[in-house]
Amino acid sequence: MQTKQQFGCNPLKIRDTDHYKEEYVHSFVEKWDKLIDWQKRAESEGKFFIKVLKERGVCRVLDVATGTGFHSVQLLKAGFRVISADGSPTMLAKAFENAKRHGFIMRTVQADWRWLNQDVHNRFDAVICLGNSFTHLFSEHDRRRALAEFYSMLEPDGILILDQRNYDSILNNGFSSKHIYYYCGKDVKAEPEYIDEGLARFRYEFQDHSVFHLNMFPLRSEYTRRLIKEVGFQSVQTYGDFQETFHEDDPDFLVHIAEKSYDSTDGE
Repeated sequence: MQTKQQFGCNPLKIRDTDHYKEEYVHSFVEKWDKLIDWQKRAESEGKFFIKVLKERGVCRVLDVATGTGFHSVQLLKAGFRVISADGSPTMLAKAFENAKRHGFIMRTVQADWRWLNQDVHNRFDAVICLGNSFTHLFSEHDRRRALAEFYSMLEPDGILILDQRNYDSILNNGFSSKHIYYYCGKDVKAEPEYIDEGLARFRYEFQDHSVFHLNMFPLRSEYTRRLIKEVGFQSVQTYGDFQETFHEDDPDFLVHIAEKSYDSTDGE
């Protein structure tokens, strides 16, 4: 069982999509829920995602970045039919354990987004990719391929919900975070150790002084929106910290809601 992250002698050179498998080691995954704080995160999000899904008549949801299972469990509690996928078997094992603790038998699939159709064979009303997970893809080819896979998994009137850190604000103005919406654990420090246009290296320090890192790609919002549309989605609406109206520098996180079929009543 791998317990120590491997970044080699020059971590800033690790800009590779497949490296996430070396990052989500067992010791880090075991602490992940301390970073999230399920109760505080549920309070901060409210019913935002449930409301978005129910307004569109969604029943079947594919959670492609399940992590330790927070959103899958919230959706199961709300009555949705959920398939929970992740590229990390360690994360999936923890998610299954968390779901069982909440009274659910989670349906899990280990799957790489770039070849999602090889492992998941259903069609869904919604695909969700949350927790800043999309930033683990380092090449545009991988991002386009993953988005195309999400698109193909959806019913004709399906939606994609994808979130990301507000990297525009971090790149333009430096890092600041309220830590009241996503990473709510009060005894955990989560902040960038290094950032440029091609790498955001985040450092996570826990109460016991253990330290872990994640190397991610700092996606700019308009770039993400453009890619989503270029793979075929007809409209994209972006929220900042769950608010429809926001100043571009203010939110910690952005949520993109993409419609597969065009609805003239939706905003751009």
